Amino acid sequence: MIARKLVLGSLLLVVGLYVACGAGIFLLRWINPSTTTVQIERRVQALRAHRPYKKRYEFVSLSSISPNLQHAVVAAEDGRFRQHHGFDWIEMQKVLEDDMKRHKLGRGGSTITQQLVKNLFLTTERSLVRKGVESALVPPVEALLTKDRILELYLNVIEWGPGIYGAEAASEQYYHSHASEMTREQAARLAAIIPAPLKRKPERMNEYSADILYRMQQSGW
Repeated sequence: MIARKLVLGSLLLVVGLYVACGAGIFLLRWINPSTTTVQIERRVQALRAHRPYKKRYEFVSLSSISPNLQHAVVAAEDGRFRQHHGFDWIEMQKVLEDDMKRHKLGRGGSTITQQLVKNLFLTTERSLVRKGVESALVPPVEALLTKDRILELYLNVIEWGPGIYGAEAASEQYYHSHASEMTREQAARLAAIIPAPLKRKPERMNEYSADILYRMQQSGW
């Protein structure tokens, strides 16, 4: 009896959390997030390590972000962003085949939608549980939000350096200009640091930014 109650209680908790996240996703159609779980995670990490933490985060509309940066990020992170429905099965297969050849886990192959879910509702911790929750939240995000809104949210909440969140803060930090003013070269360099924003610097990303510029050209931009 006790075990049954525990299972039922756990199930109700999971369902409740899923419904709460669904309601939050629905509200994101109109409301811009003031913070995210990853931003909270970074603040907690700084407190635990007794190191200073300054958050730079300014939400701007998609129209205020240079098309150069929009295309650079899509080319770098999710080339089929506007074709898939949250999961890029083609890219996932390529990643799996690459991992099998190297006999170890490598790049994640997550789509922009998956990364957005992680930033908004989860943490940077790598685990099967997190991936499971992430996968469960991707369909409602794709169903309730437009592709433009998903991209707008993504470009505004992702990490671009220690305490730097969003395209506007990143543009001001690295190039002392607004996100709307990013050149192709600057945009490619900013996109190049997304996979490891706490370690990479735009000025050091010569090879990868060149690859991103090539991808942009190949996609017609």
